[in-house]
Amino acid sequence: MEQVILPEVLTLEEVSEYLRLPMETLQRQALQGKLPGRKIENEWRFLKVAIDDWLRAQSSRSTLLQQAGAFADDTSLAQLRTSIYQARGRSEVDE
Repeated sequence: MEQVILPEVLTLEEVSEYLRLPMETLQRQALQGKLPGRKIENEWRFLKVAIDDWLRAQSSRSTLLQQAGAFADDTSLAQLRTSIYQARGRSEVDE
């Protein structure tokens, strides 16, 4: 597989290709401040290093807790999370 070298500053389309996600999803995430980027006039720009750092910082556990949102005060959430990981044969900690 040929390795593609990306520029330091990426467009929305390039980030979409890099992360293999729809541009609409990434634009929504950027508008909500969840994806590090900057809108200049009508164009989005992203630092590749910031995208890489953002990816590394997103643990599966924090993502699960963010998505659980409305259930955050539910005392059974920790037990449910543990049973899901056990059923999948995975650790709760990224290795």
